[in-house]
This record gives sequence, structure tokens and C-alpha cells, in this order.
Amino acid sequence: MKTHQIHLTSDTAETEALGAFLAQQICENPSLPRFVALYGDLGVGKTAFVRGFASVVTPGAAVRSPTFALVNEYRAKPLSLFHFDMYRIEDEDDLYSIGFYDYLDRAGICLVEWSERIPYALPEEYWRVSIEKNDPDQPNSRKITIETAVNDLL
Repeated sequence: MKTHQIHLTSDTAETEALGAFLAQQICENPSLPRFVALYGDLGVGKTAFVRGFASVVTPGAAVRSPTFALVNEYRAKPLSLFHFDMYRIEDEDDLYSIGFYDYLDRAGICLVEWSERIPYALPEEYWRVSIEKNDPDQPNSRKITIETAVNDLL
């Protein structure tokens, strides 16, 4: 199944709602990938998207950017949420040191900000979510592209 959707959001609440929508789809269909690779410049709303996603998977979780921790884990049943920030990751040794590959084997969903830094480490199938500012006259306006992807580097 190949999915490709483009959404326009006008504020943070709509970006969060879109994250919640994707989470609902993944939770309802176990055959869908449980890895979400997030792409976009600094300040475009990646963490807002994750906040909305978490509202479905781990309701009540206080989602914050894992910039310094590199990974935040939000435990829940039946699935936990693993939120990564790869901005400071330099190489595969860094991934091993934070236990990245171990998280892939756990019962949970991975959301990874700055996925462009680790193309070699993405799973075979995943969701690609690209967020970009799309209107200079509306600073909270975003274009969000959600698609299923296949890692051609494997």
C-alpha cells in the first residue's frame, strides 16, 4: 500500500490534530509501519506533530523535544512511544550508544525528528512526514506531506 497525502495546516492545533489522525490509523491497523520519520527545518512543528500523535498513543504524556536527551520514552499499553531527536547524531556509533536499534525491536512506535541525518538506519518500511512552512504571510501555516516509504539503502 502506497500512501501520499498533502495537508495544509494553519496553526499548531491543526498540526497536532494531523499527528493524532496518523496515530489513530497506525493503532487501528497493525499491518501499518510503526516508524515515523519526521523531516523539516528547525521550528516547523515536528514536536507539535508528535504531541498530537502522543495524545492518541500515550494520552496525558507531557511531550517535549528530546533535543538534549536524544530520546524520550512515553510508556503505555499496548504500545509505548519512543521519540527521538537525531539532530546531534553524527554516525552509527552514536545510534548504538543511545540504544536506537534496541528500540526498534520493542513493542512501540518510533517517531524520529531529523531523520535526514540517519537515512542508513531507517527501517525497510516507514512513514515519511515532511513539514515545511508554506506561506510567508501566515507564519503558522504549514504544508505537511505524509507518505509511506521504503528504505532503498537496505
